Amino acid sequence: MTKAVLDSPNPERPQLARAMRRLERDVLRMGALVEQSFRLSHQALIARNLTAAEELPRLDKKIDRFYKQIELDCTAIMTLQAPTAQDLRSLSAIMQLVRDLERIGDYAKDLAEIAVKIFPYPPHHTLPEIAVMFHHAQAMLATSLVALADLDEVSGRSIKRLDDAVDNAYDRVYQTLAYQRDVPGVVEPIVLLALAIRCLERMADHATNIGQRVAYIVTGQRG
Repeated sequence: MTKAVLDSPNPERPQLARAMRRLERDVLRMGALVEQSFRLSHQALIARNLTAAEELPRLDKKIDRFYKQIELDCTAIMTLQAPTAQDLRSLSAIMQLVRDLERIGDYAKDLAEIAVKIFPYPPHHTLPEIAVMFHHAQAMLATSLVALADLDEVSGRSIKRLDDAVDNAYDRVYQTLAYQRDVPGVVEPIVLLALAIRCLERMADHATNIGQRVAYIVTGQRG
């Protein structure tokens, strides 16, 4: 970490500075848990690893606890510490981006549930392309978290371009699933995979949001 994400610029306010540093630490720890949940969801769906799927609900509870605590801490700082305008901007962005992180964790848990339901069926021929979607979306999340840790506006904004690769893969896989003919047996695995790629597409969107919020912390400008 090269910069303090939320370090108050006012050295005369040590209590506020400490509170902001604690918040920074917890946000990055939450981000690490979300990255772990993303990896486990990949193992569950692509590698058909049911042990990974079983771990995700427990991990999601940890993520949710961080989310609730960070929201409470942000509110406490706003109401009790008289933060500067710059601090308020950071706090506002953090409250939004931890919501994005929490939603990514929720989608990872959803992917684990899909992996369990689809396990009895033979692997579908679209799995390699879905694995590519995973790769791109995971890279987006990793980039967004590094941008947050480094307060790197350029990296934060660059994630939007990476989202195109996920959207394109989503469109290709969806078309394949929607127009598949001569489906043997039940259609449940096709429906489940359609839900899975939707989860991945939304995860990528939330990673994009995090990058945009990092840019807002740095510049004060949205979009």
